[in-house]
Amino acid sequence: MTEILKADPDSIARAASLLLEGKLVAFGTETVYGLGALATSNAAVAHIFAAKNRPRFNPLISHFASAKAAFDHVEANELASRLAEAFWPGPLTMILPRKSGSTICDLATAGLPTIAVRVPRGKTALALLQAVGQPVAAPSANPSGRVSPSDAFHVLRNMHGRIDAILDSGPCSVGLESTVIDLSREVPFLLRPGGITLEKLEAICGTIRNPDDYATKLPSSPGMLASHYAPGLPVRLSAESVDEHEALLAFGPTLPGAGLVYNLSERGDLEEAASRLFAGLRFLDGEGQRRGLKTIAAMAVPRQGLGLAIMDRLRRAASPRPMAGGDDDDLESMIG
Repeated sequence: MTEILKADPDSIARAASLLLEGKLVAFGTETVYGLGALATSNAAVAHIFAAKNRPRFNPLISHFASAKAAFDHVEANELASRLAEAFWPGPLTMILPRKSGSTICDLATAGLPTIAVRVPRGKTALALLQAVGQPVAAPSANPSGRVSPSDAFHVLRNMHGRIDAILDSGPCSVGLESTVIDLSREVPFLLRPGGITLEKLEAICGTIRNPDDYATKLPSSPGMLASHYAPGLPVRLSAESVDEHEALLAFGPTLPGAGLVYNLSERGDLEEAASRLFAGLRFLDGEGQRRGLKTIAAMAVPRQGLGLAIMDRLRRAASPRPMAGGDDDDLESMIG
């Protein structure tokens, strides 16, 4: 059952408690209702992808109660500070380089060196984020591919029984997703038009590349390029046997003979496997290279539920690398 909570102090405290326990709570912002989970927990974020039946592990926007809290996790330049002063709280998401001390989990960022951050507008949303005291990842609270919800009824109709609670703060005032701007490069890129217009951004930023540049001038993105998320060691898919020169990314019962093993889930649980995927690839790549291993052999994962998303990432990790000099960032890879 999905708990329906009113926008009062006791219910906000209840919603915050659920989030801190690793549960899923939908809450309204000025844009749309977001499906919130603790952004510092791989397991909690894995619940988002399972509930949405999301076929890929795209990066998610992390939400904060203040610009200061957001900038504790990213390298904020002068332009980011000016935009925050002008538009936060509000419907603007900024992509910035991750700080080394950030506690936001790999699954929320899809393993990228950048983080999407936002301070939403709305008394209830800000009170909830303040009560949680940690970043909250929150894509739109709808099944993947469906229309984004702008009130609690929309969420309940599509997500009842899949999530733990809905914090009902009424209809969203904007009803359109946040504008997303990438500030991690020399020239800002508008990755998604939204509640803050391009003209308003240009008044502060000056020149901004727009989405048409992606179609006409720029290469595709990490989320679109087949080879994104590739570790240093080559990856071999659907391994049914393994030898001493290989590191094994296991799922369920482990194959014998590997020089190094990381099991995504010994009990064959897809949510657990999703929550451990990026950590497992990093471990096998780093430790495997240190030990002189030649390959990462990845066992097959069932092609159902989160298994599709896991296999999508593994296929990308196993694909040939692009030629040097390409830029492989785009909208899908940067935010969710």
